[in-house]
Amino acid sequence: MELFARVNAWINRGTEALLAIIGIAMAVVVAVQVAGRYLFNHSPFWSEEVARYLLVWLTFLGAAAAYYRRAHPGIDVLSAWLGPRARRAKAIAVHLVCLALFAVMIWQGAIFSHFVRLQISPALSLPMWMVVMVIPVAGVILACHCLLFLCRDLRGMGDDR
Repeated sequence: MELFARVNAWINRGTEALLAIIGIAMAVVVAVQVAGRYLFNHSPFWSEEVARYLLVWLTFLGAAAAYYRRAHPGIDVLSAWLGPRARRAKAIAVHLVCLALFAVMIWQGAIFSHFVRLQISPALSLPMWMVVMVIPVAGVILACHCLLFLCRDLRGMGDDR
C-alpha cells in the first residue's frame, strides 16, 4: 500500500511538472500569436493549432492532478450531515462510481485514439492519435489515484471526505 502511495505521488509530481511545461509553452505560443497578429498583421499558421492541442492536454492532465490533490469541485453538504461510518460508505461508493467512469474514459479514449490513428492535423501534420491519446493516459492516472483513495477508505485511512 505504501509503495502504491509513493508511486501515485511520483506520478502526480511528473504530471504536475508536465503541466507546468505545457502551461508555459501555451503562454508562449499564445503570446507569439497575439504579437504576430497585432505587431506584424500576421500570426504563425501553427500557433492556433498548437495552443488548442496544448489546452486539450492541459485539461485532461490538470483534471488528474486536481483529483490527486482533491482540489476538484465537490458538494460536501451531504458529508456534513452523515456520521463517520456513513461518510466512509459514501466515499467508497463515490470512488467505485469514479473508477467506472475512468474505465469508460480509458476504454473509449483508446478506441478513439485508434479511430483517428491515420488522421493528420491540418497545420502541423501531426498524427491526431498523439493529441487524443491524453484521454486514456489521463484515465489511467485518474484510475490509479482513485484506487489509492479507495484502498485508504477501505482500510479506514481516508480523510473522511
